[in-house]
Amino acid sequence: MKILDRLKNNEILIFDGATGTYLQKKGLIAGDSPEKMNIENPEIVKMMAKHYYDAGSDIVLTNSFGGNKFMLKKYGIEDKFYEVNRLAAELAKSVAPLGKYVCGSIGPTGEFLEPLGNISESEMYDVFTVMCKAFEDGGADAVMIETQLGLEEASLGIKAAKDHTNLTVMSTMVFDKGPRGYFTMMGVTPESAAMGLLDAGADIVGTNCGNGIEKMIEIATLMRQATDRYLVVQSNAGIPSIIKGKVVYPESPEFMAENYKKLSEIPVNILGGCCGTTDNHIRALRNALN
Repeated sequence: MKILDRLKNNEILIFDGATGTYLQKKGLIAGDSPEKMNIENPEIVKMMAKHYYDAGSDIVLTNSFGGNKFMLKKYGIEDKFYEVNRLAAELAKSVAPLGKYVCGSIGPTGEFLEPLGNISESEMYDVFTVMCKAFEDGGADAVMIETQLGLEEASLGIKAAKDHTNLTVMSTMVFDKGPRGYFTMMGVTPESAAMGLLDAGADIVGTNCGNGIEKMIEIATLMRQATDRYLVVQSNAGIPSIIKGKVVYPESPEFMAENYKKLSEIPVNILGGCCGTTDNHIRALRNALN
């Protein structure tokens, strides 16, 4: 049964937790490319996926957030562009239990489209096309164009996935709260994000990163007021602070689990974690929804 079929049956599905937080504990050096681990340390990447499936995740994201050609060029591995993304899907798929799913992760490219930047729409579209095809070739079930700031880049990713694959397409944006409410850095509101991403062709839309779970409830409520289509939320475990030289996220699995229940009542159809969340957060989420 496909992801959308499960959602049509009114199931709430569970995503995984943080990727970077996990990989740093397993030896990823800050500032290095997580995607290189798909080639150099595949067993660690597989262990991460299994770790989250075992905790109760229905869907696991691939280790490919920064796997676009522009980012990989900075690490000297742009020649492995397709391979890095196909491997990301293959590694997660190889440990996925029956009835569980793999979702290709596409984060921001780090580039601006013309005329603000030097990248044309067609060039960015082509980059997203290669990533989406690589995910599908590697066995992925879905793709997530995530942590987006502007509708233009996100829409190109959505269109590439829809034009060239049969993947379920999700897209999320990241918001900051200011005196006038919630906006992305490019000035997009939660309501306009929901409608814009759906108009671009996404099957599931929502928000991830940037906020703890209480603010995520506020953002999801605004999105739900704009649409009755499927929503996804992946919350940080709060806003981190540095304590004795270590990055510490304040929101406990128990605290987040109580608030995940509130998100499920909005309703948000797919729930998961972002920065700072661990398998313990996912386990608590699974128990809260059972």
